[in-house]
Amino acid sequence: MQTRPLNWIIGAAATVAVTLPLAGCGPDADNGAAGAGEVNLYSARQEQLIQPLLEDFTDETGIEVNLVTGGADALLQRLRQEGRNSPADVFITTDAGRLHQAHAAGVLQGIESETLENNVPERYRDPDGEWFGLSMRARPIMYHTDRVDPSELSTYEALTDAQWEGRICIRSSDNVYNQSLVASMIASEGEDAAQQWVEGIVANMARRPQGGDRDQIRAAADGVCDIAIANTYYLGMMLEGEGRDREVAEQIGVFWPNQDGRGTHVNISGAGVTAHAPNQKNAVRLIEYLTSESAQEWYAEANQEYPIRDDVPTSDILAGFGDFVSDDIELYILGENNAEAVRIMDRGGWR
Repeated sequence: MQTRPLNWIIGAAATVAVTLPLAGCGPDADNGAAGAGEVNLYSARQEQLIQPLLEDFTDETGIEVNLVTGGADALLQRLRQEGRNSPADVFITTDAGRLHQAHAAGVLQGIESETLENNVPERYRDPDGEWFGLSMRARPIMYHTDRVDPSELSTYEALTDAQWEGRICIRSSDNVYNQSLVASMIASEGEDAAQQWVEGIVANMARRPQGGDRDQIRAAADGVCDIAIANTYYLGMMLEGEGRDREVAEQIGVFWPNQDGRGTHVNISGAGVTAHAPNQKNAVRLIEYLTSESAQEWYAEANQEYPIRDDVPTSDILAGFGDFVSDDIELYILGENNAEAVRIMDRGGWR
């Protein structure tokens, strides 16, 4: 595998400064000839969270993977600017909202694959076949086990109660994970209820939003707040590690909200074939491989993410968080509701 990484900036749009060869690009390229032994991947996932799978794919198929990593927004903008001349074959990003943005921007194409239809549940893929889920993560309530009794917790909505005033840590409104959480509430409860929730969460924040999901977990351990809302894989990787982060994570419990209703909010990382992929067949093969049983097992163990396949078990760490009922909304709706979610968060003073 040829790796052409960029500096990775979590949650920010990195500037992409890598040039891939343009030979064989465009809609009239011969997929069976030009570049038949390679596939060009633009990935918003960190290199270490995808590279081992790409190496296995090359070993299994002989197809070389040319990897460009960067911020999701920067890569999407690059795809727009490159247009028909883009060398990219596959785009991977980390949220259903961003996958929808790629769909809306016209930088993906619909594909038909019996393998993908069998491997990826319908709600984890685009109705038009433009993107497919690769891994799933949940965004539950996390709490400090010494300061919060889980019997006090119930739903996301209940976090707006007065008892949680000054006790909640959550990252900023420009984070797409939070935007998708609000988008899911719009779908299930309506815009007015989502607006009330946002205003209630803002009123109960322990501090102005700052940092990433790990920072919210650390803040709960340090006594800045008692409750954090974060993706499970961050806590899972902290538990898997050593030193300070592991000590922090061991103080945190996971509570699955809305179990008597719509379920806990979940999201996905996913991939699509680009609109002008010069190596379309290889692109489909790569995405199919990433949904294979072996790749899904790797996601579960190495990344502490939930497999999108029901026949692949979770890691021991995630299993330790317990079983839960997930929101069964079709995830493309998160993207459709994203713009309204951002407006609601702005009106509610979530910065």
